[in-house]
Amino acid sequence: MPIRPTSLAPSTKVQSSRSRPEDIYSAVHRKEYEMKKFNQQHAALSDPIRMAMSYAQEGVERKRLAAALRRVYDDPYNIANPNAKQRSREELEREEKLLENGMAEATMRRGSFIVDIKRKSLSYPGEQFARYDDAGMVAEAMVRLGADVVLVNVDYHSYGGDLSELKSAVRAVRNVNDNAAVVMKDIVVDEIQLGIAKDAGADGIVLIASVLGPSLENFLNLATIIGLETIVECHTYNEVQAALDALAQNIMVSNRDRITGALIPDQAVKLAGMFPGSGGPIITIACGGIENTEQMKKLLAVGYDGVVVGKTVMGSARAPEFIRAVRDRTLLPAEFSQWGFDDLEFDMDGNVMPGPKKNIASPDDDNAFA
Repeated sequence: MPIRPTSLAPSTKVQSSRSRPEDIYSAVHRKEYEMKKFNQQHAALSDPIRMAMSYAQEGVERKRLAAALRRVYDDPYNIANPNAKQRSREELEREEKLLENGMAEATMRRGSFIVDIKRKSLSYPGEQFARYDDAGMVAEAMVRLGADVVLVNVDYHSYGGDLSELKSAVRAVRNVNDNAAVVMKDIVVDEIQLGIAKDAGADGIVLIASVLGPSLENFLNLATIIGLETIVECHTYNEVQAALDALAQNIMVSNRDRITGALIPDQAVKLAGMFPGSGGPIITIACGGIENTEQMKKLLAVGYDGVVVGKTVMGSARAPEFIRAVRDRTLLPAEFSQWGFDDLEFDMDGNVMPGPKKNIASPDDDNAFA
């Protein structure tokens, strides 16, 4: 059964695709046609992509994506870190005593930085904001700067990407950092796209809740069977609830409405309260229209585990600034998000960082030192 964006009825007015920018509805139509042809080209049971879809994951799956989003490899005491250190007897006794007295130290969080690699976007029709020869080169550069996860857009028409770039990105990132994750980002409408991601060696794939609708759970189940992690993109309360009901582990809340194209700046902030507290089973990230570090800090302060930045850092020299703003600090537990501590910042050792001083004269003001 063809998949349609669940929140949009078919348009009754037919327009030429050359006379208007492609919207999500048109993109889904096009992608369904492309995948129909792709299925025909890869119909043989011996085809590598078919085989990637046909075999269940054997053994214990390494959740590289989940670990990267939570930055467990940067925490020497996180039990999910294979190189985790043992706490000393004194530390364990102290923790036990605190618990006996109904107290416990706050477990500080580490935010993750996710780069959305793309040359253009449905959100900015007609604009190409980044030019590069190969997404693999960009992915490698971003991971070297400290990015935890890279989203590689493979749809040419909407994002200027290509499937071949996904494998290139996987190879490049693996050579730089085996803990960083590579995620295929596409307008997913067919199960074979999960096979494409798996065959390319990607750690995960993005599923759009508004596109898949009731089919979301089936896609999540297949991904789990073949050992492919997922990120479910949501925008509305109902979409988040549907993702939670389908037992999605990684949820990306977008400020951008895929159906209308509208940007709702605080949508992710408003929906942050739908998720459990720090360290819970649901990993949450936020995206959409993030243009400055203050927006990122706000999203992390309300409880998100990571932030996704695309256009702002693509083809820009600001990538190091954005990555440092996320990685060079620790965060209070999500449960503290409503306690009025949003302006407090902590360094990597958990110490309070001095805030900006006020009423300081600007060196550019000629009258400041008269």
